[in-house]
Amino acid sequence: MAILRKPELKTEFGWRSDASVSSAVRGGLLTKPVQLGPRSVGWPDYEVKAINTARIAGKSDDDIRGLVGRLHAKRAELTLA
Repeated sequence: MAILRKPELKTEFGWRSDASVSSAVRGGLLTKPVQLGPRSVGWPDYEVKAINTARIAGKSDDDIRGLVGRLHAKRAELTLA
């Protein structure tokens, strides 16, 4: 599994600003970042791909929020295993 840093994440989604990332996380349309170090974060590539696939498939924002919730739950399962 690869971890995408913010510049790669913005490229994947076609976003230009850091504010777009923050807004998507606050709105539940993007998973919260994973802490990589004291001053660095990233996103698992499989989560980014799943969200992009849903967006391309024409899923609604509510559907994507549900997906984000499932991805967060999967993350929790992985840390308990």
